[in-house]
Amino acid sequence: MQSIQTYDFSGKRTLIRVDFNVPLDKETLKITDDTRIRAAVPTIKHILESGGSVVVVSHLGRPKLGNEPQFSLKNIVAHTSKILGTEVKFAGDCIGEEALKMSANLKPGEVMMLENVRYYKHETAGTISFAEKLSKHADVYVNDAFGTAHRAHASTTVVAKFFPNDKMFGFLIEREIVAVDQVLNSNLKPVTAIVGGAKVSSKITIIERLLNNVDNLIVGGGMAYTFVKASGGNVGNSLVEDDYLETANKIKTAAKAKGVNLFIPIDTVVADKFDNDANREQVPIDQIPNGWMGLDVGEKTSLECADIIKNSKVVLWNGPMGVFEMENFQAGTAAVANAIVEATAEGAFSLIGGGDSVAAINKFNLGDQVSHVSTGGGAMLEYLEGKELPGIQAIKG
Repeated sequence: MQSIQTYDFSGKRTLIRVDFNVPLDKETLKITDDTRIRAAVPTIKHILESGGSVVVVSHLGRPKLGNEPQFSLKNIVAHTSKILGTEVKFAGDCIGEEALKMSANLKPGEVMMLENVRYYKHETAGTISFAEKLSKHADVYVNDAFGTAHRAHASTTVVAKFFPNDKMFGFLIEREIVAVDQVLNSNLKPVTAIVGGAKVSSKITIIERLLNNVDNLIVGGGMAYTFVKASGGNVGNSLVEDDYLETANKIKTAAKAKGVNLFIPIDTVVADKFDNDANREQVPIDQIPNGWMGLDVGEKTSLECADIIKNSKVVLWNGPMGVFEMENFQAGTAAVANAIVEATAEGAFSLIGGGDSVAAINKFNLGDQVSHVSTGGGAMLEYLEGKELPGIQAIKG
């Protein structure tokens, strides 16, 4: 494994796997949060300033029907060019003749971006022949995509084997590893995790793992209503996964057995429809009227969460407390963000991860007041558990 700090990039083409899976407005296809692009800039600029050229490879979304235009990286080329301050050439392909010709003709200081690598099923399958074709674009391989480091895909893991003596981490992954290690190796207590989001099903593995690492686990977002219904509460028309009611109860039992304080919201802001201008009220979370739905946590919950967070020495945040994109339902998420900032100011180490958490912390302009804003939600949490990530191992191995 090489070090990006000392490697000589002069005259060499570098294939950089980045995580440019940024959120786009569904109608305009404009980027709504460019955190992940900005996070890769130091690595790209370092290579260019060292006399190298760059071939960017990334995915965007989860295309299921092949070349779906809303997932094309063409949608982010102009914005990436603006951020880098240099033109980014676009190849409408990943492994075709034209794309390979374009990379072969790159001059020092130039950047090109390949098309969405997930347009090819061989990417997620980790097909060796596909990875080998990707490797033809460059002399050097840099993995700077922490957000996909937990995936054993062709461009994140398999391609590294074709650069046995010329592979390394980018600055972003290096920073992520240092930040996570600060949490893993910390003897400071208590450790608090805030896990939000819409569904228990998407966070079940993360929650089960975190129960081995934390003192407090705060549940927020839509999945809180599954926990409430599992305990016999009335959640009205709130989002609930009935297939996971038993799972929710098992999590409660496991938390108790492990001595973890599992905090479920006690009140909620309800609305009579999914709309920012809907009629709304605050009610106990287990007494939601029929026909109404919970879209944010209530004031009592916000205060209790803030108290837990402010008394923590290490804080992890993955997932919002409510539909923070709507102004009338963002108070709970804002309260958590502000409490984390206060805890950080008092000396706590705070780690923010997961696309929505990152979008939230940036929405409230607080990103520079926490210890570290991660670009990888699932990857961050899996690494926190001590699990070896394929993308990391491929570089180290």
